[in-house]
Amino acid sequence: MKVTLGTLKDKGDELAAFLEPRVGSKPSVSGDSMEFEDESVREGVKPRQVKTYIKRFLFMNGVRKKYRVFVAGKELTIQEIVTGEEAEEEKEKAPAKKPEAEAEEPAEQEEPEEEEEAARAPEPKKAKEQGEKPKKAAPKKPRASKKKADGSS
Repeated sequence: MKVTLGTLKDKGDELAAFLEPRVGSKPSVSGDSMEFEDESVREGVKPRQVKTYIKRFLFMNGVRKKYRVFVAGKELTIQEIVTGEEAEEEKEKAPAKKPEAEAEEPAEQEEPEEEEEAARAPEPKKAKEQGEKPKKAAPKKPRASKKKADGSS
């Protein structure tokens, strides 16, 4: 069984110490991967369970929301999650090529769209300020109870 650590390779030794009593064998850690010998793994331990152990380790270290764990056969991969803000930064660093028609238009036209979005956001607040009450869902009707049929007839 192989575990690819990715950007979590600095905590590889800690993860190995955490998994050892649960899996039943000490993994060999090298670089950004960790390997368990299939013969030494405790009977009944499956890669899906090891995934759960890894997620628990991530939670205990406070980084669970930053990583995902994937299972493919007997290979597990720990991958860092790219959040929306980081994805936007990456897009800004490497701007996409625009078609010629869009390239000729001035960049000022993009700004009014942002202003429109900002103008749309306060609208729900205005409704609350005017004293309008939010709509409530209709109460649920009680279900009719089923009567048991007697077999004595």
